[in-house]
Amino acid sequence: MSALPEMDVTNRFVLDFATRFARDNPGARILDFGCGGGRLVRAGLHLGLAIAGADVFYSGSRAREEAERSGLLGTAIQEIHDGRIGFADSSFDLVVNNQVMEHVADLDAVLREIHRVLKPGGELLSIFPSRDVFREGHIGIPFSHRFPKDSKLRFYYTWALRGLGCGAWKEQAPTCRQWAVDKLRWIDTYTYYRSRGEIIRTFDRYFNSEPRELDYIRYRLLDRPGRRWLAALLDFPAVPILARALFQKLAFLLILSRKEAR
Repeated sequence: MSALPEMDVTNRFVLDFATRFARDNPGARILDFGCGGGRLVRAGLHLGLAIAGADVFYSGSRAREEAERSGLLGTAIQEIHDGRIGFADSSFDLVVNNQVMEHVADLDAVLREIHRVLKPGGELLSIFPSRDVFREGHIGIPFSHRFPKDSKLRFYYTWALRGLGCGAWKEQAPTCRQWAVDKLRWIDTYTYYRSRGEIIRTFDRYFNSEPRELDYIRYRLLDRPGRRWLAALLDFPAVPILARALFQKLAFLLILSRKEAR
C-alpha cells in the first residue's frame, strides 16, 4: 500500500473518527459518501480499515481523474448512477461525508439512499455548511451565497471584494471581473444551501441526530500545539454553547446520526 496521502485537518478528523469507530466496532465496514478523488479511502485502506467510497463525480471538479489515477475506481470506489449507491442494503456500519451535502440537489433522496446502505444501528457522520454560514467557503466571499442568483448587487459586491484581495482560487481567472463571473456561476450551478432548520427536519425523517461540532473544535485546537490550552476552555460553563453557535456561523455543521436499530 502506498504512503498515507496528505490531507487537511477536517479529513484527518474524519479519518480519526472512522479509525476509532472501527476500533470500537471490530469488522466495521465504512463508506465515504462523496469520496471525490478517494484520498480518505486510500488513507483508510493504508490503516487497514474496511473502507469504500462512492461519488457521482460531478463536472464541477476533477475528482474522477484522481480516482482513476489511484487505481481504485471500479473496485473500492464506485460511481453513483441515477442516485443509487452501488452497494447492497445494510452494507455499512458507518457512512461519512465531508463537504458533500451542500452540493446535493435532493437532500431527502440522498439521505434515504444512505439509510438504505446503512445497517440497523449504523452511524452517519456529516460535515457541511448551512445557508446560515457567514463565509461562502468555495469562493471565499462572505455572504455571496445569500443573494438572489440574478442579483446585480451580488455581482458588484463580489467583484469589489475580489478587487480588495478577498476570495479563493484567485489564479483561475485573468481579471477580478472574470473571476467574479466564473465563481458566482460555479456556486449557482453546484451548490444548494439550506437553512439549519430545513437540514435538521430532513435528517430527522431518517435518523436520530445530534450536533457534534464541539468534537471537531476540540480536535482542531489539539491539532496545533500553540492552541491546545484553548481546548481547556471548552470545559467551562456556557463556553461550549457559545463556541458551537459561533462555529456554525463561521464554518459548518457537524451532525452525527444513527439509524434506528431493529
